[in-house]
Amino acid sequence: MAGQAQFTCTTNAGAITLAGYTGSGGDLTLPATTNGLPVTSIGQNAFYNCASLTGVEIPGSVAKVGAYAFKNCAKLAHAGIPTSVTSIGEAAFEDCASLTSVTIPGGVTNIGELAFSGCTGLTNATISDGVTSIGLDAFFGCSSLASVTIPGSVARFGAYSFKDCVKLASLTIAGGVTAIGPVAFQSCGSLTSVAIPASVTNIGYGAFSSCTNLAAINVDPRNARYSSINGVLFNKNQTTLIQHVPGAGESYAIPASVNSIRDEAFVDGVSLTSVTIPGSVTNIGDDVFAGCSNLTSVTIPNSVTSMGGGVFDHCARLARVTISSRATNIGTYLFTACSALTSISIPNGVTSIGHDAFNECTSLASVIVPGSVTSIGQDAFYGCSSLASVTIPGSVTNIGPFAFEDCTNLTGIHFEGNAPTVSSSLFLSDTNATVYYLPGTTGWSSPFAGRPARSSTR
Repeated sequence: MAGQAQFTCTTNAGAITLAGYTGSGGDLTLPATTNGLPVTSIGQNAFYNCASLTGVEIPGSVAKVGAYAFKNCAKLAHAGIPTSVTSIGEAAFEDCASLTSVTIPGGVTNIGELAFSGCTGLTNATISDGVTSIGLDAFFGCSSLASVTIPGSVARFGAYSFKDCVKLASLTIAGGVTAIGPVAFQSCGSLTSVAIPASVTNIGYGAFSSCTNLAAINVDPRNARYSSINGVLFNKNQTTLIQHVPGAGESYAIPASVNSIRDEAFVDGVSLTSVTIPGSVTNIGDDVFAGCSNLTSVTIPNSVTSMGGGVFDHCARLARVTISSRATNIGTYLFTACSALTSISIPNGVTSIGHDAFNECTSLASVIVPGSVTSIGQDAFYGCSSLASVTIPGSVTNIGPFAFEDCTNLTGIHFEGNAPTVSSSLFLSDTNATVYYLPGTTGWSSPFAGRPARSSTR
């Protein structure tokens, strides 16, 4: 041990837990025994935020590294984890930014949630055969990690487990792995190809989304659940499109066998300029085209009866959209920040416009709200600074807070029915707006939601 280490300890059933440290840091070799008793665990928060700790050797007597044990040890460059360790707790080494290499021994049953998250200097992580589970966010944001092999002993690895590992260029998933968590490799921008073994039976949504250089996801033909066509990931019989890849080209025609597009299937596909959706598709999931910043126009066929939230969120060049006439709702965040969108015709049959549906559509100058709509959600048209006039049909009974806030060009809001339930913040910052209502309708007063109101036959 370098220097005089100072520990606080707890004793349980004849074994010692290192509960805290008050020494001067540097490179430490932790004791295997204290007062004749074995040290079997490193307790929760034991070395938390120890800014002076530069290295640690954990003795072979230790079976458990507790939650947050070395979290925020910013100068920790080396951590020796012995084969005796069977559990690495939540956030055990989170934000140890100087840690460059780590070997997880095969006896570990679970690499805990956030265990190495934010270890931005980590270039090498060896996950030994025998490890059975990799937790949620385990290596999230390890931005220097270039290569990972997932051994076949790992039954599953959790959501976000390698998200934002931007230098990850080499990924090997061994046969034996059965489950890949949602967004597990999201934003791994250096990843160019992925091979899915026959053993995988579950791939979470967006597992490889926002991997901007991904050319192909190749599935072992023996896999019973999944398949790939030209590098694009589908279920086995190609009825569900699971993950598009940038390598499929700027223009993509979805196969006619597909009836469902899974959540985040095209998310952040910055190379995608056009997509053809066939009439076989009935369901479009959440955030499917979110962040496709070069997508200019889309037609949603009339076969589509269900669309999730955020489908076109931040599609900055999307100027023209045709919505399925069978749609029943405009989902939350559906067109948020589609700044090139100038007009939208909402089909008759839609009963609700979700919150933030057109938030920050700064070029939107015209919108037709059909008589089937009964509610308009919070922030639905927030920041639509080009919108000058809007007509609200009599069917609308409720409008959420801030629905037209910062529509700075808005001069006329024409209501065709009785006053709906609204918030005083409905027209916040709309200093030029006037509310108009039809003679004989009820519930009106001036001001209405902070704006002057007057009877008008238009």
